[in-house]
Amino acid sequence: MRILFMGTPDFAVASLIRLVEDGHDICGVFTQPDKPKNRGHKLAFSPVKEYALSQNLAVYQPLKMRDGEAMSIVEELAPELIVVAAYGKILPENILNYPKYGSINVHSSLLPKYRGAAPINWAILDGDAETGVSIMYMAKELDAGDVILQKATAIGEDEDALTLTARLAELGAEALAEAVEALKNGTANRTPQDGSKQTYAAMLSKEMSPIDWSRPARAIDCQVRGLIPWPCASTELAGQRFKVYRTAPGGKTDKAPGTILAAGKMGIEVACGDGKSLCITELQAEGGKRMAAAAYLLGHPIQI
Repeated sequence: MRILFMGTPDFAVASLIRLVEDGHDICGVFTQPDKPKNRGHKLAFSPVKEYALSQNLAVYQPLKMRDGEAMSIVEELAPELIVVAAYGKILPENILNYPKYGSINVHSSLLPKYRGAAPINWAILDGDAETGVSIMYMAKELDAGDVILQKATAIGEDEDALTLTARLAELGAEALAEAVEALKNGTANRTPQDGSKQTYAAMLSKEMSPIDWSRPARAIDCQVRGLIPWPCASTELAGQRFKVYRTAPGGKTDKAPGTILAAGKMGIEVACGDGKSLCITELQAEGGKRMAAAAYLLGHPIQI
């Protein structure tokens, strides 16, 4: 099938790789414009652009989608299908409706749950036991199109958003391959979403970082795992501010939330609001490097 692919981050690369490996004619790749990176502010390619160039695929990086330029490119490429995976731009209806087989999206949740920008993070933040991917027809309303197929997967007890993203990228690629084949064969399902069950996964912000130790231990653990790699959970303990990257269950305690109970080989154990404690096992002190909490304590002991 002749496909125009649109995507930007690592999550999208797996889907593009699968389409290439399945032998589809990738007539073009849309991705976000190059952006300054790190202290040198050197322009960096998106992960999708890097892979596309390695496969000698034509790459396009329109600044806007509604000024006519993007539509003219689409008309020139004449795709039978548009596939979108975390592109980061909203497509106008004239582009969505152009291809013979329409435009479909690889979305990292079990729609209608977690429409929006950060579905993977919110599944962890909310303590869900399960998430998945949805392949859907794109519609004018955000993530509201009819679903072609879905695949579910359990969320690991210790899984963070970074590792879950990598797994869902592969699951999404698998689901996409099945959906494209079904479209080609005329057997694709088209199941409307139940709008009454929709939830919204808002963009993450730094305001979500500070840990409130009066919350239950498991909720704080979900916060830590759900905010990796950005903006990361943070806390101030013994006068030092930390980013918190990993925690482990502690024990029971009657101490006030936020009290440091122990600091040693197991990490920094802190009382939570539900009578349980949580051990910070991996952290980054302000101005320092990410490391095991035990290693940090060797040079910066905390007195209990």
